[in-house]
Amino acid sequence: QVQLVESGGGLVQAGGSLRLSCAASGRTFGTYNIGWFRQPPGKEREFIMGISDDGYGTNYVDSVKGRFTISRDNERNTVYLQMNNLKSEDTAIYYCAASPEMALAAELYEYWGRGTQVTVSS
Repeated sequence: QVQLVESGGGLVQAGGSLRLSCAASGRTFGTYNIGWFRQPPGKEREFIMGISDDGYGTNYVDSVKGRFTISRDNERNTVYLQMNNLKSEDTAIYYCAASPEMALAAELYEYWGRGTQVTVSS
């Protein structure tokens, strides 16, 4: 079993940066692919970026291309989401989740964190 805890959210001005962390417990962390999702106010949860278990593969949606970067440190059981040039439309609750495969669909993720709020002011 894997437990995930997100941190690093907060209030930032448009154009600013934040780095989110997803800290995991459990010996099997290194065998899971990790995805970042977000849920904007009044909207459904959406996939934004994912990273493979070994850290060599990534996938992402077009809306964050060139602005967000995902990385992981399996020795620290942590995945990072570096977010640059933030826009007001990035305002959302951000979640990390663990899946045995590289997936975009939320239903394929087995474990979820509780989320961290990111608010971008314009």
